[in-house]
Order: sequence, then C-alpha cells, then structure tokens
Amino acid sequence: TSPWGVLWLGLTLLGALQIQALDSTPNLIPAPPLTRVPLQPNFKDDQFQGKWYVVGLAGNAINKEERGKFTMYTTTYELKEDHSYNVTSTLLRNGNCDYWTRTFVPSSQPGQFTLGNIERYPRIQSYTVKVVATNYDQHATVFFKKATENEEYFKTTLYGRTKELPHGLKENFIRFAKSLGLTDNHIIFPAPEAWVPQQLC
Repeated sequence: TSPWGVLWLGLTLLGALQIQALDSTPNLIPAPPLTRVPLQPNFKDDQFQGKWYVVGLAGNAINKEERGKFTMYTTTYELKEDHSYNVTSTLLRNGNCDYWTRTFVPSSQPGQFTLGNIERYPRIQSYTVKVVATNYDQHATVFFKKATENEEYFKTTLYGRTKELPHGLKENFIRFAKSLGLTDNHIIFPAPEAWVPQQLC
C-alpha cells in the first residue's frame, strides 16, 4: 500500500469505500465553520480515552446508498503524557482486521484537536477534530473537518462504549447532523452484528 493510500485509510477510517462515496457525490455540501460546531464544556481528556464503537456516521462524502459497504468499527483513544492521543481504528475488511493509527494534538480549546505530523500529508491543508458532546461512559459525538486544496470534507460520528445505544441518542445525532446541513442520505448507522469480536483482531 502506498503511503498516501495508508494516509487516506487512516484519515477517513473507511478506505476505498469513502473514495467510492466521494466519486458518487461530486457536489459536496459545504462544511460549516468551526464556530458553528459545539464543543463539550470542561472536556476531560483522561475520561474520554479508551475504546469506542462507531455507532453512527454522517458526512458530506457519505451516501446512504452505499451503506451496505459500511461496517461497524472501533476507535481507541490512548492519552499520552503531552495530552495528545494516539488514535487507532480497527475495521474488518475482506475478512481481515485493518488498523490505522494517527495522533490528535490538543489545541488551545480543550476538546479540540488537530492532526499530528500534518506536514507528512502534503495534500491536506488542515484537519480539525472537535468533541461535540460526551458523557464519557456511554456516548460521544465527534466532528471532523478536513481541508484539501480543492475541497472541504466533514463528518460527525456517534461513538458508543457499547455496540448499541438508546434510540433517543440516535435521534439526537440525526438532528445534529442535519443542523450541519446534511440530509438523511448522508447519515448511516452500521449494523452491530457487522462488528467482529475483538479477540479475532
């Protein structure tokens, strides 16, 4: 796999599936300004770390018609001494477990991060992560915004400490995604049974 291929997988978490989605959505919904995206008050980085299941996913490069190709995956946040995170996602693809690790570096606002070592990725001009809301032990909503020379991509994920969350939390996630300008066609909920047991990865 080329370095750019690995980078793309790591940043989108969905690899070639996301590229296919991009091909099918040439007119992207504009990304909202970061000032319009809420930030979890009094963010506690130590309580946020650990494993999260990606229960919901919405973005301007996601197409619900492709949802059959999206499987549930996990993302684990490991807090380092400098308060950045090592972030590892585990996704089952073609019967194999793929892992992608990157670094999220804290910004001046607690709960907001940038991509570490971004100079290694020449096609990316900026990459921002914001923890929108979380209660740490059950759910979290996180916003991602990536700018290249030509486009701005954004997505939001609904994390769960378990593979399933109450219906009300999913409804809240849908409302939040739509507040960003997304439509039902841009929102998916991967099936819990699609996740492979951790001991197999």
